[in-house]
Amino acid sequence: MNEIDKANLFGQLGLNGNQEQKTKANDDLGQAEFLELMTTQLKFQDPLKPMENGDFLAQMAQFGTVNGINDLNSNFNTLASSFQSNQALQASTLVGRKVLVPAESGYLSEDGNLRGAVELDQAASKVLFSVKNSAGQVVNRQDLGLQQAGMINFEWNGLDNNGRHMPPGEYRVEAEVHRGTDISAGSTLTVVDVESVTLGKAGQNLTLSVTGLGDLDMSQVRKIL
Repeated sequence: MNEIDKANLFGQLGLNGNQEQKTKANDDLGQAEFLELMTTQLKFQDPLKPMENGDFLAQMAQFGTVNGINDLNSNFNTLASSFQSNQALQASTLVGRKVLVPAESGYLSEDGNLRGAVELDQAASKVLFSVKNSAGQVVNRQDLGLQQAGMINFEWNGLDNNGRHMPPGEYRVEAEVHRGTDISAGSTLTVVDVESVTLGKAGQNLTLSVTGLGDLDMSQVRKIL
């Protein structure tokens, strides 16, 4: 394209190579502007050296690809913003609530109560639940009897085997699962209080600060009570 053709092309589009003209507020080339530019370029092309069909299609494909990527980025940013908003809403409802999480220890509250569950992947002929103090001594033991597969709830009222009130604090919980002559350790979960919640970045889970156990990932929560 010679200099005269270029001048005609810019004139048709209302552009000037030496002076700054009106542009879109976001300086983006939209589909309408692109088609107008393409049509004008075809109109003023050198008839002796016309644009190849392949070049024309390549420009169209390139524009479509860039436009698609921009739309994808915009949609992704909208999705990330929505995700963070949902996280904030979820976090505001968790503070002060109780959650059930996998743990080998639980916190005996001031009112003398420790709750949790034993998770069984199959039925058991007997399940024994034990509470141990910081010295490893068994302070309470309960026979939960025959149990089917699933979540078996337990509750300790803070009394030891002799009926004495134990002080508030952290205690270890253990489950002994009997299946005939086979004895194995059961998976335990405890109910804990959510003290605070930390928002994660986009794509990351919330972090919960719970009484007695410190920080836990939201993915560890099995049930919100």
